[in-house]
Parts: sequence; structure tokens; C-alpha cells
Amino acid sequence: MSRWLYILVLALSTTAHAAPGSAPTEAQEPFQWDKNLRSQLAELGHNVADQAHVVADRTTDLVTTAMGFLGVPYRRGGNSAETGFDCSGFVRNIYQQTLGLLLPRQASEQAASTEKIDKKDLQPGDLVFFNTMRRAFSHVGIYVGDGKFIHSPRSGGKVRVEDMQESYWQKRFNGARRVAPEAQAGNAQAAALQAAAAEIQATPTPR
Repeated sequence: MSRWLYILVLALSTTAHAAPGSAPTEAQEPFQWDKNLRSQLAELGHNVADQAHVVADRTTDLVTTAMGFLGVPYRRGGNSAETGFDCSGFVRNIYQQTLGLLLPRQASEQAASTEKIDKKDLQPGDLVFFNTMRRAFSHVGIYVGDGKFIHSPRSGGKVRVEDMQESYWQKRFNGARRVAPEAQAGNAQAAALQAAAAEIQATPTPR
């Protein structure tokens, strides 16, 4: 007999023979335990749902911010809309501006420092890498959904959205990466500490 079936039978038997108003017996304790467990699971479910909303909001913000730079010209070594972007400079700027997360500068370093995921698991905000210079992870963009990504392509080009199903990109696809949530949390905490330290330094010292 399974543990839960045994508990159910035992509890029903005890309830059937117990006098009205009698105190709870040991056989009834598992039901209280089960009730507490279900309550904890429900609370956990709410927490997970809240975190999922936060992640979704951040992803939406990240993609929206990236789309706001459509048309900005490519510039080798560029890190801002004022100077122009190269591919990794664009990605780095978007993550820093939206999430306060400072990614490495080079595309290959960004690939090495983020979590490897399967192409079928791509979600908006993830990074996609390509071999466009005869070396792995030489180009990076941000996945925006529906098989498309946004990037700063090459000299003479501008920030734009392209389809990963196009032959050129299919042949050169190197892999997908995700910025781990703990990395985002760590950077957010570090940013808060830096802001607090700056505020303390700016406060006049009492005399």
C-alpha cells in the first residue's frame, strides 16, 4: 500500500471512531503536514511567477532599447549611439543601459562569459553568435524573437534586424548564449553598492 493511501485509510478510520469534539490524533498529523506543504508550494509558485514577470519585463525593456538604436551607423570600436557601434559594443551598451550589466568588450569574450543554450531554446534578449571573420564567435547580436536578431553588421552598415534563417546567417551560426540571472543580480547589487558609495562620498563631512 502506498504511503499516501495508507495515511488516507488510517485517517478515515480514526475519524469514523472518534468522538465528536475529540482532540486531533497522531494519525491526523500527516494531514496538517500535507496542508502546510501545499501552502508552502503555493507560496513558492507565487514567488516563481513574480520572478518570471520581472524577467519578462527586463527582456521587453532590453529588446525595446535595442530597437531604439535602429539606423545607428557601424563604427569599429564604437560603444555609443553618438560614436556608432560595432557588434559587441552594441550588445554591451544595451545590456549596460537596460540591466546595469557590464559584459566583456569582445564578442568571443561575451560568448565565453555567458551560459550556452540550444538554438531551439532561444528567447528574446539572448545572444546569438556567428563566424563572419573566419574565426568562431567573431560576431554577436541580440535575439528579438521569431527567428530574428538585431545587430550592428559591418563597416558602412547600420544597426538593423535580420532573419537567422537567411542562408548567410545559417551557414555562419556559432551558437546561442544566455546571460545567467545570477550574473544580472550580482551586477545589480554591485551597482547599488557603487551608487551608495558615491552618495556617501558626495555627502559633506560634518565639522
